[in-house]
Amino acid sequence: MKRENSTLALMCLTVLTLQALVAGINLAIPRLAASGLHPGPGDLVWIVDAYVLAFAGLLIPAGALGDRLGRKGVLIAGLALFGVANLLSALAPDVTVLQAGRALGGAAAALAQPATLALLLHATRPERRPQAIALWTACMGLGGMAGNLVAGAVLQWFDWPALFLTFVPVALLLVAGVAVYVPRAPRHDAPVDPIGTALLTGGLFALLHGIIEGPERGWTDTVVLTSFAAGLVVLAAFTGHALRSRRPLLDPRVFRIASVRAGALGVGATFFALFGLFYVNAQFLQNVKGYSTLLTGVAIGPLAIGMGVISRRAVPLAQRFGPRPVIATGLATIVLGLLLLSTVRAGTPYPIYAIYLLLMATGMGLCAPALTGGILAGLPASSAGLGSGLNSAAREVGAALGVALIGTVLTEHHALRSPTDFLAGLSVGYRVLAAVLAAAAVLVVATWPTTSRDCEPVAA
Repeated sequence: MKRENSTLALMCLTVLTLQALVAGINLAIPRLAASGLHPGPGDLVWIVDAYVLAFAGLLIPAGALGDRLGRKGVLIAGLALFGVANLLSALAPDVTVLQAGRALGGAAAALAQPATLALLLHATRPERRPQAIALWTACMGLGGMAGNLVAGAVLQWFDWPALFLTFVPVALLLVAGVAVYVPRAPRHDAPVDPIGTALLTGGLFALLHGIIEGPERGWTDTVVLTSFAAGLVVLAAFTGHALRSRRPLLDPRVFRIASVRAGALGVGATFFALFGLFYVNAQFLQNVKGYSTLLTGVAIGPLAIGMGVISRRAVPLAQRFGPRPVIATGLATIVLGLLLLSTVRAGTPYPIYAIYLLLMATGMGLCAPALTGGILAGLPASSAGLGSGLNSAAREVGAALGVALIGTVLTEHHALRSPTDFLAGLSVGYRVLAAVLAAAAVLVVATWPTTSRDCEPVAA
Protein backbone atom coordinates (compact mmCIF):
# COMPACT_ATOMS: atom_id res chain seq x y z
CA MET A 1 0.00 0.00 0.00
CA LYS A 2 2.84 2.38 0.89
CA ARG A 3 4.65 1.67 -2.38
CA GLU A 4 1.39 2.07 -4.28
CA ASN A 5 0.85 5.54 -2.78
CA SER A 6 4.49 6.50 -3.40
CA THR A 7 4.19 5.49 -7.04
CA LEU A 8 0.95 7.44 -7.44
CA ALA A 9 2.51 10.57 -5.93
CA LEU A 10 5.70 10.34 -8.00
CA MET A 11 3.91 9.67 -11.28
CA CYS A 12 1.54 12.58 -10.72
CA LEU A 13 4.40 14.91 -9.77
CA THR A 14 6.27 13.82 -12.89
CA VAL A 15 3.45 14.65 -15.33
CA LEU A 16 2.85 17.90 -13.44
CA THR A 17 6.51 18.84 -13.97
CA LEU A 18 6.65 17.82 -17.63
CA GLN A 19 3.48 19.76 -18.47
CA ALA A 20 4.49 22.85 -16.50
CA LEU A 21 7.01 24.04 -19.08
CA VAL A 22 4.45 23.81 -21.90
CA ALA A 23 2.44 26.71 -20.45
CA GLY A 24 4.97 28.39 -18.14
CA ILE A 25 7.30 29.44 -20.95
CA ASN A 26 4.66 31.85 -22.27
CA LEU A 27 5.16 34.13 -19.26
CA ALA A 28 8.87 34.36 -20.05
CA ILE A 29 8.37 35.64 -23.61
CA PRO A 30 8.60 39.38 -22.72
CA ARG A 31 11.87 38.78 -20.84
CA LEU A 32 13.27 36.66 -23.69
CA ALA A 33 12.28 39.27 -26.27
CA ALA A 34 14.21 41.95 -24.35
CA SER A 35 17.19 39.71 -23.56
CA GLY A 36 20.71 39.78 -24.92
CA LEU A 37 19.87 36.84 -27.19
CA HIS A 38 17.95 39.31 -29.42
CA PRO A 39 15.41 36.80 -30.74
CA GLY A 40 13.13 37.83 -33.59
CA PRO A 41 9.38 37.10 -33.58
CA GLY A 42 9.91 33.82 -35.43
CA ASP A 43 12.67 32.83 -32.99
CA LEU A 44 10.32 33.39 -30.05
CA VAL A 45 7.69 31.16 -31.63
CA TRP A 46 10.16 28.31 -31.90
CA ILE A 47 11.57 28.85 -28.40
CA VAL A 48 8.04 28.07 -27.22
CA ASP A 49 7.06 25.44 -29.76
CA ALA A 50 10.23 23.38 -30.22
CA TYR A 51 9.34 21.66 -26.93
CA VAL A 52 5.75 21.00 -28.06
CA LEU A 53 6.82 19.71 -31.49
CA ALA A 54 9.32 17.19 -30.12
CA PHE A 55 7.04 16.21 -27.24
CA ALA A 56 3.94 15.52 -29.35
CA GLY A 57 5.77 13.96 -32.27
CA LEU A 58 7.65 11.38 -30.18
CA LEU A 59 5.03 10.37 -27.59
CA ILE A 60 3.67 7.27 -29.36
CA PRO A 61 7.02 5.69 -30.32
CA ALA A 62 8.42 6.59 -26.88
CA GLY A 63 5.48 4.81 -25.22
CA ALA A 64 6.14 1.68 -27.28
CA LEU A 65 9.86 1.92 -26.41
CA GLY A 66 9.01 1.89 -22.71
CA ASP A 67 6.80 -1.18 -23.16
CA ARG A 68 9.70 -3.00 -24.80
CA LEU A 69 12.80 -1.84 -22.90
CA GLY A 70 11.25 -1.37 -19.47
CA ARG A 71 9.10 1.53 -18.34
CA LYS A 72 11.04 2.40 -15.18
CA GLY A 73 14.38 2.62 -16.98
CA VAL A 74 12.93 4.72 -19.80
CA LEU A 75 11.25 7.03 -17.25
CA ILE A 76 14.51 7.55 -15.35
CA ALA A 77 16.38 8.21 -18.60
CA GLY A 78 13.72 10.69 -19.72
CA LEU A 79 13.80 12.59 -16.42
CA ALA A 80 17.60 12.76 -16.41
CA LEU A 81 17.59 14.05 -19.99
CA PHE A 82 14.91 16.56 -19.00
CA GLY A 83 17.23 17.98 -16.35
CA VAL A 84 20.12 18.21 -18.83
CA ALA A 85 17.90 19.92 -21.41
CA ASN A 86 16.79 22.59 -18.94
CA LEU A 87 20.37 23.22 -17.84
CA LEU A 88 21.34 23.63 -21.50
CA SER A 89 18.43 26.06 -22.02
CA ALA A 90 19.37 28.13 -18.95
CA LEU A 91 22.99 28.46 -20.07
CA ALA A 92 22.24 28.98 -23.76
CA PRO A 93 24.58 31.60 -25.28
CA ASP A 94 22.38 32.18 -28.33
CA VAL A 95 18.91 31.51 -29.73
CA THR A 96 19.91 28.37 -31.62
CA VAL A 97 21.21 26.64 -28.49
CA LEU A 98 18.11 27.67 -26.54
CA GLN A 99 15.84 26.23 -29.22
CA ALA A 100 17.90 23.02 -29.26
CA GLY A 101 17.59 22.79 -25.47
CA ARG A 102 13.83 23.21 -25.73
CA ALA A 103 13.58 20.49 -28.40
CA LEU A 104 15.72 18.17 -26.28
CA GLY A 105 13.43 18.87 -23.32
CA GLY A 106 10.39 17.93 -25.40
CA ALA A 107 12.03 14.66 -26.48
CA ALA A 108 12.88 13.91 -22.83
CA ALA A 109 9.29 14.59 -21.79
CA ALA A 110 8.06 12.25 -24.52
CA LEU A 111 10.27 9.48 -23.13
CA ALA A 112 9.09 10.00 -19.57
CA GLN A 113 5.38 10.76 -19.75
CA PRO A 114 3.92 7.56 -21.30
CA ALA A 115 5.82 5.46 -18.77
CA THR A 116 4.20 7.30 -15.85
CA LEU A 117 0.69 6.02 -16.54
CA ALA A 118 1.89 2.52 -17.42
CA LEU A 119 3.86 2.25 -14.16
CA LEU A 120 0.95 3.71 -12.21
CA LEU A 121 -1.46 1.10 -13.56
CA HIS A 122 1.01 -1.70 -12.82
CA ALA A 123 1.52 -0.61 -9.20
CA THR A 124 -2.15 0.09 -8.40
CA ARG A 125 -4.69 -2.52 -7.34
CA PRO A 126 -7.52 -2.98 -9.88
CA GLU A 127 -10.19 -1.50 -7.62
CA ARG A 128 -8.15 1.70 -7.16
CA ARG A 129 -7.16 2.19 -10.80
CA PRO A 130 -10.09 4.44 -11.81
CA GLN A 131 -9.25 6.88 -9.02
CA ALA A 132 -5.54 6.72 -9.90
CA ILE A 133 -6.31 7.48 -13.56
CA ALA A 134 -8.54 10.37 -12.45
CA LEU A 135 -5.75 11.89 -10.36
CA TRP A 136 -3.19 11.37 -13.15
CA THR A 137 -5.43 13.08 -15.73
CA ALA A 138 -6.10 15.93 -13.32
CA CYS A 139 -2.35 16.46 -12.97
CA MET A 140 -2.02 16.53 -16.77
CA GLY A 141 -4.29 19.57 -16.78
CA LEU A 142 -2.91 21.03 -13.55
CA GLY A 143 0.57 21.05 -15.06
CA GLY A 144 -0.31 24.05 -17.19
CA MET A 145 -1.56 25.91 -14.14
CA ALA A 146 1.49 24.91 -12.11
CA GLY A 147 3.67 26.20 -14.94
CA ASN A 148 1.93 29.56 -14.84
CA LEU A 149 2.29 29.78 -11.07
CA VAL A 150 5.96 28.72 -10.98
CA ALA A 151 6.88 30.96 -13.91
CA GLY A 152 5.03 33.89 -12.38
CA ALA A 153 6.83 33.50 -9.06
CA VAL A 154 10.28 32.98 -10.56
CA LEU A 155 10.01 35.78 -13.12
CA GLN A 156 8.75 38.22 -10.49
CA TRP A 157 12.27 38.33 -9.01
CA PHE A 158 14.64 36.65 -11.49
CA ASP A 159 15.42 36.64 -15.22
CA TRP A 160 14.36 33.95 -17.70
CA PRO A 161 17.31 31.50 -17.17
CA ALA A 162 16.10 30.98 -13.60
CA LEU A 163 12.87 29.46 -14.93
CA PHE A 164 14.78 26.64 -16.62
CA LEU A 165 17.21 26.23 -13.71
CA THR A 166 14.25 25.69 -11.37
CA PHE A 167 13.41 22.44 -13.15
CA VAL A 168 16.92 20.95 -12.92
CA PRO A 169 16.86 19.98 -9.20
CA VAL A 170 13.21 18.95 -9.58
CA ALA A 171 14.20 16.49 -12.29
CA LEU A 172 17.04 15.11 -10.15
CA LEU A 173 14.74 14.62 -7.16
CA LEU A 174 12.22 12.79 -9.34
CA VAL A 175 14.96 10.52 -10.70
CA ALA A 176 15.97 9.64 -7.14
CA GLY A 177 12.36 9.08 -6.05
CA VAL A 178 11.54 6.84 -9.02
CA ALA A 179 14.75 4.83 -8.56
CA VAL A 180 14.01 4.12 -4.90
CA TYR A 181 10.23 3.87 -4.59
CA VAL A 182 8.73 2.82 -7.93
CA PRO A 183 8.62 -0.92 -8.65
CA ARG A 184 9.72 -2.22 -12.02
CA ALA A 185 7.02 -3.36 -14.41
CA PRO A 186 7.57 -6.41 -16.63
CA ARG A 187 8.81 -5.79 -20.14
CA HIS A 188 6.57 -6.66 -23.05
CA ASP A 189 7.44 -7.80 -26.52
CA ALA A 190 6.39 -4.54 -28.12
CA PRO A 191 7.00 -4.37 -31.87
CA VAL A 192 10.21 -2.98 -33.31
CA ASP A 193 9.01 -0.99 -36.29
CA PRO A 194 11.68 1.49 -37.43
CA ILE A 195 9.89 2.29 -40.70
CA GLY A 196 6.58 2.88 -38.93
CA THR A 197 8.29 4.97 -36.24
CA ALA A 198 9.98 7.17 -38.84
CA LEU A 199 6.77 7.63 -40.84
CA LEU A 200 4.56 8.37 -37.81
CA THR A 201 7.06 10.76 -36.24
CA GLY A 202 7.78 12.52 -39.54
CA GLY A 203 4.08 12.88 -40.35
CA LEU A 204 3.25 14.32 -36.93
CA PHE A 205 6.23 16.69 -37.08
CA ALA A 206 5.12 18.02 -40.49
CA LEU A 207 1.49 18.39 -39.42
CA LEU A 208 2.40 20.17 -36.18
CA HIS A 209 4.87 22.40 -38.04
CA GLY A 210 2.02 23.62 -40.23
CA ILE A 211 -0.23 24.18 -37.21
CA ILE A 212 2.47 26.15 -35.38
CA GLU A 213 3.49 28.28 -38.38
CA GLY A 214 -0.09 28.96 -39.57
CA PRO A 215 -0.93 31.90 -37.28
CA GLU A 216 2.41 33.61 -37.97
CA ARG A 217 2.72 33.05 -41.74
CA GLY A 218 -0.96 32.79 -42.69
CA TRP A 219 -2.82 29.60 -43.52
CA THR A 220 -2.34 29.98 -47.29
CA ASP A 221 1.44 30.42 -47.04
CA THR A 222 3.44 27.98 -49.16
CA VAL A 223 5.45 26.68 -46.19
CA VAL A 224 2.28 26.02 -44.18
CA LEU A 225 0.45 24.30 -47.04
CA THR A 226 3.53 22.24 -47.85
CA SER A 227 3.81 21.14 -44.22
CA PHE A 228 0.17 20.04 -44.15
CA ALA A 229 0.46 18.23 -47.48
CA ALA A 230 3.66 16.47 -46.41
CA GLY A 231 2.13 15.52 -43.06
CA LEU A 232 -0.97 14.01 -44.65
CA VAL A 233 1.02 12.11 -47.28
CA VAL A 234 3.48 10.69 -44.73
CA LEU A 235 0.70 9.75 -42.27
CA ALA A 236 -1.15 8.04 -45.13
CA ALA A 237 2.05 6.14 -45.90
CA PHE A 238 2.30 5.17 -42.23
CA THR A 239 -1.28 3.88 -42.29
CA GLY A 240 -0.61 1.77 -45.38
CA HIS A 241 2.59 0.41 -43.87
CA ALA A 242 0.93 -0.40 -40.55
CA LEU A 243 -1.97 -2.23 -42.20
CA ARG A 244 0.46 -4.41 -44.14
CA SER A 245 2.90 -5.00 -41.28
CA ARG A 246 2.62 -8.09 -39.10
CA ARG A 247 3.72 -6.11 -36.03
CA PRO A 248 3.19 -2.37 -36.53
CA LEU A 249 4.14 0.32 -34.04
CA LEU A 250 0.49 1.39 -33.88
CA ASP A 251 -2.23 -0.63 -35.56
CA PRO A 252 -4.68 1.87 -37.14
CA ARG A 253 -7.42 -0.70 -36.56
CA VAL A 254 -7.45 0.23 -32.87
CA PHE A 255 -9.54 3.23 -33.94
CA ARG A 256 -12.31 0.79 -34.84
CA ILE A 257 -12.73 0.45 -31.07
CA ALA A 258 -15.35 3.01 -30.14
CA SER A 259 -13.82 3.97 -26.78
CA VAL A 260 -10.36 4.51 -28.29
CA ARG A 261 -11.72 6.57 -31.17
CA ALA A 262 -14.08 8.70 -29.07
CA GLY A 263 -11.61 8.95 -26.18
CA ALA A 264 -8.79 10.27 -28.38
CA LEU A 265 -11.11 12.81 -30.01
CA GLY A 266 -12.46 13.89 -26.63
CA VAL A 267 -9.02 14.27 -25.05
CA GLY A 268 -7.82 16.33 -28.01
CA ALA A 269 -10.93 18.50 -27.93
CA THR A 270 -10.78 19.26 -24.20
CA PHE A 271 -7.14 20.31 -24.33
CA PHE A 272 -7.87 22.28 -27.51
CA ALA A 273 -10.14 24.40 -25.33
CA LEU A 274 -7.87 24.47 -22.27
CA PHE A 275 -4.72 25.59 -24.08
CA GLY A 276 -6.65 28.14 -26.10
CA LEU A 277 -7.57 29.56 -22.69
CA PHE A 278 -3.97 29.39 -21.45
CA TYR A 279 -2.76 31.27 -24.53
CA VAL A 280 -4.93 34.34 -23.94
CA ASN A 281 -5.33 34.20 -20.15
CA ALA A 282 -1.89 35.59 -19.35
CA GLN A 283 -2.25 38.34 -21.96
CA PHE A 284 -5.69 39.32 -20.65
CA LEU A 285 -4.64 39.44 -17.01
CA GLN A 286 -1.33 41.23 -17.63
CA ASN A 287 -2.10 43.57 -20.53
CA VAL A 288 -5.77 44.34 -19.85
CA LYS A 289 -6.15 43.88 -16.09
CA GLY A 290 -2.62 45.07 -15.29
CA TYR A 291 -1.65 42.09 -13.10
CA SER A 292 1.98 41.27 -12.33
CA THR A 293 3.47 37.96 -13.51
CA LEU A 294 3.13 36.54 -9.99
CA LEU A 295 -0.48 37.63 -9.61
CA THR A 296 -1.24 36.27 -13.09
CA GLY A 297 0.05 32.86 -12.04
CA VAL A 298 -1.98 32.92 -8.83
CA ALA A 299 -5.14 34.18 -10.57
CA ILE A 300 -5.55 30.97 -12.56
CA GLY A 301 -5.86 29.06 -9.27
CA PRO A 302 -9.59 28.26 -9.65
CA LEU A 303 -8.70 25.95 -12.54
CA ALA A 304 -6.42 23.94 -10.28
CA ILE A 305 -8.91 23.81 -7.42
CA GLY A 306 -11.79 22.80 -9.65
CA MET A 307 -9.94 20.09 -11.53
CA GLY A 308 -8.39 18.65 -8.40
CA VAL A 309 -11.73 18.36 -6.57
CA ILE A 310 -14.05 17.41 -9.42
CA SER A 311 -11.83 14.78 -11.04
CA ARG A 312 -12.01 12.69 -7.86
CA ARG A 313 -15.81 12.88 -7.90
CA ALA A 314 -16.00 12.00 -11.59
CA VAL A 315 -15.12 8.32 -11.03
CA PRO A 316 -18.06 7.43 -8.72
CA LEU A 317 -20.36 9.47 -10.96
CA ALA A 318 -19.25 7.51 -14.02
CA GLN A 319 -19.65 4.24 -12.12
CA ARG A 320 -23.18 5.19 -11.10
CA PHE A 321 -24.52 6.80 -14.28
CA GLY A 322 -22.12 5.49 -16.93
CA PRO A 323 -19.29 7.39 -18.70
CA ARG A 324 -21.40 8.84 -21.52
CA PRO A 325 -23.61 11.25 -19.48
CA VAL A 326 -20.64 12.32 -17.36
CA ILE A 327 -18.58 13.05 -20.49
CA ALA A 328 -21.51 14.88 -22.10
CA THR A 329 -22.02 17.03 -19.00
CA GLY A 330 -18.32 17.78 -18.74
CA LEU A 331 -17.94 18.83 -22.38
CA ALA A 332 -21.11 20.95 -22.24
CA THR A 333 -19.80 22.69 -19.11
CA ILE A 334 -16.52 23.56 -20.85
CA VAL A 335 -18.48 25.02 -23.78
CA LEU A 336 -20.52 27.13 -21.33
CA GLY A 337 -17.33 28.30 -19.62
CA LEU A 338 -15.83 29.42 -22.95
CA LEU A 339 -18.98 31.32 -23.88
CA LEU A 340 -19.00 33.12 -20.53
CA LEU A 341 -15.29 33.92 -20.86
CA SER A 342 -16.07 35.54 -24.23
CA THR A 343 -18.03 38.20 -22.35
CA VAL A 344 -15.18 39.45 -20.11
CA ARG A 345 -14.10 43.06 -20.31
CA ALA A 346 -11.48 45.21 -18.63
CA GLY A 347 -13.94 46.04 -15.87
CA THR A 348 -15.04 42.46 -15.19
CA PRO A 349 -14.43 41.80 -11.46
CA TYR A 350 -11.97 39.03 -10.76
CA PRO A 351 -14.47 36.94 -8.70
CA ILE A 352 -16.71 36.73 -11.80
CA TYR A 353 -13.71 35.73 -13.93
CA ALA A 354 -12.77 33.13 -11.32
CA ILE A 355 -16.27 31.59 -11.52
CA TYR A 356 -15.89 31.22 -15.28
CA LEU A 357 -12.52 29.51 -14.78
CA LEU A 358 -14.10 27.24 -12.18
CA LEU A 359 -16.75 26.19 -14.71
CA MET A 360 -14.00 25.28 -17.19
CA ALA A 361 -12.24 23.28 -14.48
CA THR A 362 -15.44 21.48 -13.51
CA GLY A 363 -16.01 20.37 -17.09
CA MET A 364 -12.42 19.18 -17.47
CA GLY A 365 -12.53 17.32 -14.17
CA LEU A 366 -15.76 15.54 -15.11
CA CYS A 367 -14.83 14.26 -18.56
CA ALA A 368 -11.03 13.80 -18.61
CA PRO A 369 -10.81 10.62 -16.46
CA ALA A 370 -13.49 8.79 -18.46
CA LEU A 371 -11.96 9.81 -21.79
CA THR A 372 -8.50 8.56 -20.80
CA GLY A 373 -10.04 5.42 -19.31
CA GLY A 374 -11.80 4.77 -22.61
CA ILE A 375 -8.52 4.81 -24.54
CA LEU A 376 -6.84 2.45 -22.07
CA ALA A 377 -9.85 0.12 -21.90
CA GLY A 378 -9.58 -0.55 -25.62
CA LEU A 379 -5.92 -1.62 -25.52
CA PRO A 380 -4.29 -4.68 -23.94
CA ALA A 381 -2.37 -4.25 -20.69
CA SER A 382 0.90 -5.04 -22.48
CA SER A 383 0.42 -1.83 -24.51
CA ALA A 384 -0.20 0.50 -21.57
CA GLY A 385 2.78 2.67 -22.49
CA LEU A 386 1.60 2.93 -26.09
CA GLY A 387 -1.92 3.76 -24.88
CA SER A 388 -0.56 6.47 -22.60
CA GLY A 389 1.46 7.84 -25.53
CA LEU A 390 -1.64 7.87 -27.74
CA ASN A 391 -3.61 9.70 -25.03
CA SER A 392 -0.84 12.27 -24.57
CA ALA A 393 -0.32 12.73 -28.32
CA ALA A 394 -4.03 13.48 -28.78
CA ARG A 395 -3.75 16.00 -25.97
CA GLU A 396 -0.70 17.75 -27.45
CA VAL A 397 -2.12 17.93 -30.97
CA GLY A 398 -5.36 19.33 -29.55
CA ALA A 399 -3.44 21.88 -27.47
CA ALA A 400 -1.41 23.01 -30.51
CA LEU A 401 -4.60 23.41 -32.55
CA GLY A 402 -6.27 25.44 -29.79
CA VAL A 403 -3.32 27.84 -29.55
CA ALA A 404 -3.11 28.11 -33.35
CA LEU A 405 -6.81 28.84 -33.76
CA ILE A 406 -7.12 31.52 -31.11
CA GLY A 407 -3.76 32.99 -32.13
CA THR A 408 -5.06 33.33 -35.68
CA VAL A 409 -8.25 35.03 -34.50
CA LEU A 410 -6.24 37.52 -32.43
CA THR A 411 -3.98 38.24 -35.41
CA GLU A 412 -6.97 38.82 -37.69
CA HIS A 413 -8.37 41.33 -35.18
CA HIS A 414 -5.01 43.13 -34.88
CA ALA A 415 -5.22 42.29 -31.18
CA LEU A 416 -1.73 43.53 -30.33
CA ARG A 417 -2.56 47.12 -31.31
CA SER A 418 -4.68 48.04 -28.29
CA PRO A 419 -6.57 46.52 -25.35
CA THR A 420 -9.85 47.22 -27.18
CA ASP A 421 -8.76 45.23 -30.26
CA PHE A 422 -7.46 42.49 -27.99
CA LEU A 423 -10.79 42.15 -26.20
CA ALA A 424 -12.64 42.01 -29.50
CA GLY A 425 -10.33 39.23 -30.71
CA LEU A 426 -10.56 37.43 -27.38
CA SER A 427 -14.37 37.45 -27.52
CA VAL A 428 -14.47 36.01 -31.04
CA GLY A 429 -11.69 33.54 -30.25
CA TYR A 430 -13.46 32.05 -27.26
CA ARG A 431 -16.69 31.70 -29.24
CA VAL A 432 -14.90 29.92 -32.07
CA LEU A 433 -13.26 27.58 -29.56
CA ALA A 434 -16.70 26.91 -28.05
CA ALA A 435 -18.23 26.15 -31.46
CA VAL A 436 -15.48 23.72 -32.43
CA LEU A 437 -15.61 22.00 -29.04
CA ALA A 438 -19.42 21.71 -29.24
CA ALA A 439 -19.15 19.99 -32.64
CA ALA A 440 -16.48 17.62 -31.31
CA ALA A 441 -18.57 16.92 -28.20
CA VAL A 442 -21.51 15.80 -30.33
CA LEU A 443 -19.26 13.32 -32.15
CA VAL A 444 -17.69 12.04 -28.93
CA VAL A 445 -21.00 11.46 -27.16
CA ALA A 446 -22.72 10.02 -30.25
CA THR A 447 -19.92 7.49 -30.86
CA TRP A 448 -19.17 6.56 -27.25
CA PRO A 449 -19.65 2.79 -26.78
CA THR A 450 -22.96 1.60 -25.42
CA THR A 451 -21.70 -1.88 -24.45
CA SER A 452 -18.51 -3.25 -22.95
CA ARG A 453 -17.91 -5.20 -26.18
CA ASP A 454 -17.22 -1.90 -27.96
CA CYS A 455 -14.30 -1.31 -25.55
CA GLU A 456 -12.58 -4.63 -26.20
CA PRO A 457 -9.10 -4.61 -27.73
CA VAL A 458 -8.61 -5.68 -31.33
CA ALA A 459 -7.47 -9.28 -31.47
CA ALA A 460 -3.84 -9.71 -32.39
